[in-house]
Amino acid sequence: MARQFERIVTLVMGWLLIVLGVIGLFLPVLQGVLLLLLGFYVLSRESSWARRRFNQLRARFPDLDASVQRLADRMRAWRRR
Repeated sequence: MARQFERIVTLVMGWLLIVLGVIGLFLPVLQGVLLLLLGFYVLSRESSWARRRFNQLRARFPDLDASVQRLADRMRAWRRR
């Protein structure tokens, strides 16, 4: 039951980040590409198509990839607590 709840939270959080990323592509306030990278990173844990998209975005935006990796490390550290 806990695994199913974790999967649902992961999917909701990933899709929310992707939606915000798409909105951010058109609004100057939000960092659209960064939010898309984060969204695909979160979804890549549950979906192979998201993993492919995440790798494509990483190759296209290597500077942002470094930022995403730092955030991913923070998320892993936060999850361990």
